[in-house]
Amino acid sequence: MAQQHLSNDTILSTEDLIAKDVGARLPTGIMAKVITFLAISWSLFQLWIASPLPFIIGIGVFNDTETRAIHLAFALILAFLVFPARHCSATDRVPYSDIALGMIAAATSLYLFVMYNELAQRPGSLTQFDLVIACIGLPLLLEAARRVLGPALPLIALGFIGYSFAGPWMPGLLAHRGVQFASLANHQWITTEGVFGIALGVSTSFVFLFVLFGALLERAGAGHYFIQLAFSLLGHLRGGPAKAAVVASGLTGLISGSSIANVVTTGTFTIPMMRKVGFSKEKAGAIEVASSVNGQIMPPVMGAAAFLMVEYVGIPYIDIIKHAFLPAAISYITLLYIVHLEALKLGMTAIEPKHHKPWLVRLTSFSFACLLISGFSLAIYYGLGWIKPLLGDYAAFVISGLLVAVYISLLKVAANHPPLPEDDPNAPLNELPETRSVLLAGLHFILPVVVLVWCLMVERLSPGLSAFWGSVMLVGIIVTQRPLLSLLRKDGCHYGHFIEGKNDLIEALIAGSRNMIGIGIATATAGIIVGAVSQTGVGLILADLVEMLSMGNLMLMLILSALLSLILGMGLPTTANYIVVSSLLAPVIVTLGQQNGLIVPLIAVHLFVFYFGIMADVTPPVGLASFAAAAVSKGDPIKTGITAFYYSLRTAALPFLFIFNTDLLLIDVSVGHGIIIFVIATVAMLIFAMATQGWFITRNRWYENIALLLISFTLFRPGFWQDLIIEPYQNIAPTHLVSTLDKLSAGDVIRMRIAGEDAIGKHRQFSVLFTVPDAKTGQQKLAKLGIETYQSQGKTLIDIVAFGSPAATEQLQFDQQIVDIRVPVERWRKEWLWLPAILLFGFIVRNQRRRLTLAPITETPTQTIIV
Repeated sequence: MAQQHLSNDTILSTEDLIAKDVGARLPTGIMAKVITFLAISWSLFQLWIASPLPFIIGIGVFNDTETRAIHLAFALILAFLVFPARHCSATDRVPYSDIALGMIAAATSLYLFVMYNELAQRPGSLTQFDLVIACIGLPLLLEAARRVLGPALPLIALGFIGYSFAGPWMPGLLAHRGVQFASLANHQWITTEGVFGIALGVSTSFVFLFVLFGALLERAGAGHYFIQLAFSLLGHLRGGPAKAAVVASGLTGLISGSSIANVVTTGTFTIPMMRKVGFSKEKAGAIEVASSVNGQIMPPVMGAAAFLMVEYVGIPYIDIIKHAFLPAAISYITLLYIVHLEALKLGMTAIEPKHHKPWLVRLTSFSFACLLISGFSLAIYYGLGWIKPLLGDYAAFVISGLLVAVYISLLKVAANHPPLPEDDPNAPLNELPETRSVLLAGLHFILPVVVLVWCLMVERLSPGLSAFWGSVMLVGIIVTQRPLLSLLRKDGCHYGHFIEGKNDLIEALIAGSRNMIGIGIATATAGIIVGAVSQTGVGLILADLVEMLSMGNLMLMLILSALLSLILGMGLPTTANYIVVSSLLAPVIVTLGQQNGLIVPLIAVHLFVFYFGIMADVTPPVGLASFAAAAVSKGDPIKTGITAFYYSLRTAALPFLFIFNTDLLLIDVSVGHGIIIFVIATVAMLIFAMATQGWFITRNRWYENIALLLISFTLFRPGFWQDLIIEPYQNIAPTHLVSTLDKLSAGDVIRMRIAGEDAIGKHRQFSVLFTVPDAKTGQQKLAKLGIETYQSQGKTLIDIVAFGSPAATEQLQFDQQIVDIRVPVERWRKEWLWLPAILLFGFIVRNQRRRLTLAPITETPTQTIIV
């Protein structure tokens, strides 16, 4: 019987390449077994604490501090066993010194687990032994971070520790009263304010499960399936393999939070494909980098930083997904268009499909498939909504049975189609796989993703529990798909036995743990920085410093924040970069926005920092994803990075746009308005790509590039030009506050400019936004806002702020002055300004078509197939 493997060799070589790329050990002998045992134990522990089983049987229930201590203990011991002290150290064995350091480091973390009850009874009272543990644990954590992540993060953490001690001797603005040695040890190691704080808690509760979910899905064969599906769908287009690389990396990004792993996993196949159709080494690598890095902004799995946003912003993960979806989708659509423009520049032609179908037939088939999926989704949604109340406690068993039935049915469908072809980068591109056959051969891989998204978005379960149920589904698929496919196939093709599925599961558990070492260490080390910020108050000092440097200008503040993220990203992983910059600068940006009269939602600021954090994986000279792609393409890593950064300009532009136009984040936007925003924003970003690439129908003239940038900006922010033509607000004297509220209707918006001391005693001016409440008189509306005012020396001052009122939420306080009131004026809709932009775009289209007709492109077309 024919033997069909699920790309084992490819996966193993990929894991080896990732390990070598980060300088990790691949030891042999007894230490290999020890590392394997620890990695599997870590994955099983995380599955255990995420599952409902501990609460059902009443055994193994741990609180947050205990789980964080165990989580970090696993990360520390594996860091010392897997990562050598120096890059030149032997990678096939583990020195005794590293074994001892790993055990000691793990013991210092487990101290919080073992002594939890005693430490809880004496908060803030350190014994001599507590102090010794902290003094050992902190340096070993920094050493682990140096090995795993490089020197940048531990050096920054050391700088913040030094700043904690040196406060009294710091100059002027940076001075503070200083921190005692015992107080720092307690704050950073014994409490949950430092190392064992929110960042490590998110790594423990959410991130590990999603990383493990991605490792399980990859090991099941989903990564190979996504690549083949993308290639079959887009391979026949101009520059098709590059477009397939973008889609495959986007699909892989759904399940992987690591840009480097994404590059290496999909790039080993897609980069050689792009080379064969005529892309240079650097462009092929850059396209893979740009698409893989954007995988971190693609919901539902957006890397560790997205889960940290849940805690830092204080909104559910489902809302993070909603706000992040539109910019991510626009970014990927634009990258596809950039690839198309590159193919036009190179004069590429398309690969003819085996069975050519008219575009109308393809469009009809696609529309029918969308309708079928939508109808099936609605049937499931309302069907489960009917089953759960009807069956009560037994509904879970019935739904599980239905899932198993659907899984077996999809395997039956897969068994009736040819197996997926092997990834062979060296094979000539003279034939494309058939889309229908590829799609049906791996539909069961989509089932765990459906379970994950369903739990997150419909059932509204926690991210950790959602990932747990998705992982349970995946474990079942990995273990059973080989024997079941062999049983269901009628042509004698053999996929393997149960034992091979068990081996796949073990490899996935190991891969999940190894992928988490860096994230676990990064979040713990970044906790030192967060702890120092909270203990010294440096965040407030930095706010003053940055405000001084930016001269109170919000745009300059955003540019400084972006540059800081890029600079830190040269040495920090995305997660640590996000923690540092968001902790220091996010509150400052919100405050400066208020002072400039712009109400910036906190989620917009955090996504801004996050976007520029991931851009650091692209930015030369230390773009790690670019180096990984260059290792596959054999191209120049610096040129690859520069080209990838050029392709990623769209990702750098989006954060500035959604700061000033929060409609892009679907904040308080209706469904119909959201669809319009998506269409217009996508068109605007495509036009931006035309300008930055210098090509549309033919090569752009310099003035056409400028015009295209203006058109793109106008489509994104028509309100900018409208505000220059007509003032958006009418200024009203504060003495007329009550009469103004009397004239406004419920739901209208009123802005107040406030001056006075804020919650920390600093005098500043800022703007607040209130929605007018439903009441009969202006005085009643003011009371519902929670404000009472009085007049003194011609000023309108706040007398009382009601507890729990909208005014209290905006942190208004007694004796603050209401400087002025602004109410929106009646204006024509800003969208009318789209019309001149569209007319100008039509003029550019006409000019380029005429140039193309009069002077056809003379460049020699690139050969389509290069074998």
